[in-house]
Amino acid sequence: MANPHAQVFFGDRLVPAAAATVGVASSAVLYGLSVYTVFPVHRTDGVRTAFRLADHFRRLAESCKIIGIDRFALEWDYPRFEATVRELVAANEPHDEVFVRASVHVVESLPGTRVRGTAIAVSMFVYDAVPIVPQDGMRLKSSPWRRIPDNAIPSRAKVNGAYVNSVLAKQDAIDSGYDDCIFLDGNGHVCELSAANIFLVRGTTLITPDVSCDILDGINRRTVLTLAAEDGIPVLERTVDLTELYIADEVFVTGTSAGVAPVLEVDGRVVGDGRPGPISQALRKRHHAALRTDDAHGWRTRLD
Repeated sequence: MANPHAQVFFGDRLVPAAAATVGVASSAVLYGLSVYTVFPVHRTDGVRTAFRLADHFRRLAESCKIIGIDRFALEWDYPRFEATVRELVAANEPHDEVFVRASVHVVESLPGTRVRGTAIAVSMFVYDAVPIVPQDGMRLKSSPWRRIPDNAIPSRAKVNGAYVNSVLAKQDAIDSGYDDCIFLDGNGHVCELSAANIFLVRGTTLITPDVSCDILDGINRRTVLTLAAEDGIPVLERTVDLTELYIADEVFVTGTSAGVAPVLEVDGRVVGDGRPGPISQALRKRHHAALRTDDAHGWRTRLD
């Protein structure tokens, strides 16, 4: 459960978690008209750092731009965002690894289905970093629900209302005894999970759906692609058929709340030899270090 820690940023100040609310007649509630990002904060040797904070701000701003929430760019820049994250984390003093969820809500009451010029409120809260998928091996089911196409609700924008699509697909998977779903597009090609990107390995080549395949252009997805290239692993970003997952040597998923997690079964078919493969394990180790100890890329922002 994403239970907020005691202090939450809402509007323009820190408030107790119970006081951070939006109105029942706001567009955020009536139409799901909010956008968000989630990033991890780790504590290593007593030092707290946020992972790829500037990239998460950029994605939040781009989500606003795509949807037309124009007030965010007028009211917020990266220095203000970083300063607010520092203030929030300092106020809550987390001792363990946590996630921070930052959202932009359209809070104007009953504006109808429009967005430009409407009032916004920014919220940020800290919560325990509990993975949303099993870390020791997942079982996935292809979903009967299709991924919303980019020309209906843009996949590269993290829009709260669009996650009804994810809820339908993941609940179907859970009801069927699986851990998560695999979204397909209208042509039956692989997109992603309910809230994570997907990779497969054929031989020594790492393959993942490209950004035109109705996927979120995930920050951890980009991280893994960078690390794989540095390790000399051949990478292909292209259209992926569902049956390719059935015969893959390895399958794994990535995301802030998923980490790098191996997949051991897809639609009742065992992946590879039924154990996490060497490429996924190597990239998981590199990803873990990038989050916590290795700052060769400048991805970690010190918050203390």
